[in-house]
Amino acid sequence: MRRLFILTLIVVVAYVSKPAWEEKVDAAGIDSVLTKMEDLKNSPKVKDTFDQIYNEVNLLLIKLDESFRDLENPSQSKNEEPVEKPTLSMPSEQTFSIYNIEIGDSKKKVDEELGEAKRHSINEYGVSWYAYHENYRNFLMVSYDKNQQVNGLYTNQDLLTSKSGVEMDVPKEVVHNELGKPLKNIRKGLTLYQLQDNGEQEVYQADGSYVTVFYDKHENDTVTAIQIIDQNLEEAKKDFYSEASPQLKEGFEFQLFDLTNATRVEKGLSVLSWDSQVRNTARKHSLDMAEQDYFSHTNLEGQSPFDRMEEDQVAFRTAGENLAYGQLSSIFAHEGLMNSKGHRENILQSHYEHLGVGVAFNEKAQPYYTENFYSN
Repeated sequence: MRRLFILTLIVVVAYVSKPAWEEKVDAAGIDSVLTKMEDLKNSPKVKDTFDQIYNEVNLLLIKLDESFRDLENPSQSKNEEPVEKPTLSMPSEQTFSIYNIEIGDSKKKVDEELGEAKRHSINEYGVSWYAYHENYRNFLMVSYDKNQQVNGLYTNQDLLTSKSGVEMDVPKEVVHNELGKPLKNIRKGLTLYQLQDNGEQEVYQADGSYVTVFYDKHENDTVTAIQIIDQNLEEAKKDFYSEASPQLKEGFEFQLFDLTNATRVEKGLSVLSWDSQVRNTARKHSLDMAEQDYFSHTNLEGQSPFDRMEEDQVAFRTAGENLAYGQLSSIFAHEGLMNSKGHRENILQSHYEHLGVGVAFNEKAQPYYTENFYSN
């Protein structure tokens, strides 16, 4: 009944008040949705006036519907259970530890400290990331070598301790003061790999490991995540991109899903549920981009994310899509998306309930990532 009332109201006022509500929606920060709608309106495929009206009215309906839900239950999407932070100790042998775990520790120690992993999936190094968390609180990922010793660590939550002054949420200047100049390249055999210099992450060497520090440019370039990879594991990865495989594709998909939820929980938002149906929609778009050599929310047939979801019979009330391309892993893809305004808004959208992630590789083994979010 409420939706019928809203729709009736919109049909009456939509075009009379169009300049005002377009300005308001843009100011609300959903530029990614507006851009998509504008692309559809301007497309030569969209010539029917009714389709234009429908798209514009549907956008306003979404925003008003969300506003009503906020008024009815403003705290429904918040994670209101208290977050119990573990007791963290200073590292005993390494410069860094994550949740009291250091490179070289045994899997037995990790399992005793953290319990059973919630998931394990193949990563770009050919080993598995084991994801430990409590409904995405106290989230970290750990990898092990053939002797069941820790050779990789990652977290994007406040679980880092250090003998230096580097910890979560400190400014980039503190990292520079403590760790010195970041690496510009990594040599593997006779090949020198140039590291990306975009200001969003920096790589250092410490204790026989490569330490990647990620920064959040929307929070004054403070530390938002850290990855520690044992030097032997890094150097065993001979090529810039890992060889594509069904196992790596699925690994990247679940890792990006877990990283998204860990970030949402850290920001006080609800956990998204995994949706296999919309994962298939995302997979098909990633594969299409990889095979047809393009990168866009609109495919070569002029279909939007919403068109593709409707075609796959995904019933949604609100929806959004994130794309990434060429990043070495889901960790780099996620951290990059968080530094992009429109993509960040999708990740932190309080009304989304479901997420499916689809990955595909082109002939150069470069990954394409698609995230499809929706609520119903």
